[in-house]
Amino acid sequence: MHRHFKIYKPYGYLSQFITNQKTRRNKKLLGDLGEFPPGTMSVGRLDEDSEGLLLLTTDGKVSSEITGGRVEKEYYVQVDGIIGEKEIQVMQTGVEIGINGKKYITQPCEAHKLHVPPIFPARSKPIRDERHGPTSWISITLTEGKFRQVKKMTAAVGYPTLRLVRVRIGNEKLGRMTAGEIIETVGFSY
Repeated sequence: MHRHFKIYKPYGYLSQFITNQKTRRNKKLLGDLGEFPPGTMSVGRLDEDSEGLLLLTTDGKVSSEITGGRVEKEYYVQVDGIIGEKEIQVMQTGVEIGINGKKYITQPCEAHKLHVPPIFPARSKPIRDERHGPTSWISITLTEGKFRQVKKMTAAVGYPTLRLVRVRIGNEKLGRMTAGEIIETVGFSY
């Protein structure tokens, strides 16, 4: 019988259970957050400096269905500066980014400005403060998931990402989970 988990991956953790790195062995891994059954895998990834909803499962079929390119993933992104509607429209229609040394135009996506900043748990490494200039929050919803895609998209329109939090995968939501929290579920709704 397969097991499924929702976790709030904290900032500074890798989305994996083991690391092959020889030099920096002090990396924080998912297994440091709690006990998981053998064969547990993360469904997709979040960068070490990203946080938010991560699904774990022992069912490889479920993992490939969710990462197959049809399930929406929504991110709340804090960017450097006050982003305008023009830049959001560019991201909505597709923006050129680099993937593996080649130019790539992102697929159309949903993007909009969040007029009320979301409330998330404090991060272990603070974000810069107001003395360095204003920031704004946007929501970006994608079905694709290229390497560091959201960060590359915001940088391409002139607004580097300061904080990235995944808040939804399909119908599964981060909700009021706290950083490091683990919830075992019967399955996933996607």
